[in-house]
Amino acid sequence: MKNTTSFDCPDEKITTNRAADELIRHFVELIHTGQLKEGEPLPTERKIVETLGVSRTVVREAILALANKGLVEARHRYRPVVRKSDFDAAFDTINDVVSRILVEPGSVKYLYDTRVLIESILVRRAATDASKEDILALKQALATNGEAIGDSELFYQTDIAFHSILYLIPQNPVLPAIHRAYTAWLSPRWLLMPSNEEKNQINFEAHQKIYEAILMRDPDAAEEGLCEHLTYAWNQVKDYLNDD
Repeated sequence: MKNTTSFDCPDEKITTNRAADELIRHFVELIHTGQLKEGEPLPTERKIVETLGVSRTVVREAILALANKGLVEARHRYRPVVRKSDFDAAFDTINDVVSRILVEPGSVKYLYDTRVLIESILVRRAATDASKEDILALKQALATNGEAIGDSELFYQTDIAFHSILYLIPQNPVLPAIHRAYTAWLSPRWLLMPSNEEKNQINFEAHQKIYEAILMRDPDAAEEGLCEHLTYAWNQVKDYLNDD
């Protein structure tokens, strides 16, 4: 199923034999990438049936699974709403602590280095374990990123979305929460850096290199591409930070 930024405009119906699993995966991705936000209701059962071509039984099975995962709150006679995961809530509790730490010299770089370490592992994992659906999600995120090169604000958001797929692939709910925490903590610093189409193009090509290495099942090339990309990103932003 093609990932879309709007639930109302999918390009194809769910046709897999395990339609419920595919529907669950679809909503998990929408929630983890922020396309469905905390407190926002899911589309109506009728809308899901009509839009994605699944049965009501499949919809109910998927919603039950999402509720069991703690991703939605389902109440009788009410549409299910997206809820914040326990892991997100845990990271929220340390936001003030991290914010205070980030004013200390060198702290932003230390935090960024932990992101590099985690994503280095994730791209290697993706190169060996990514499913066809994961590869398709990366391909679609890459395409969206490329289309946004001329719009730096949109490009930044699609850059975040591309990296978020790497955190989804292991299907460990802690990892997407870590990505959202990194985004919340680092984004205010990254937004200090002026952007332009040339830099966007370089970053897009880096994403493309990472994707191609994952597609070729080459973990060494994937890690090398990721490290080159994040090193370039740090070198672009460090002069705008008071992190000495």
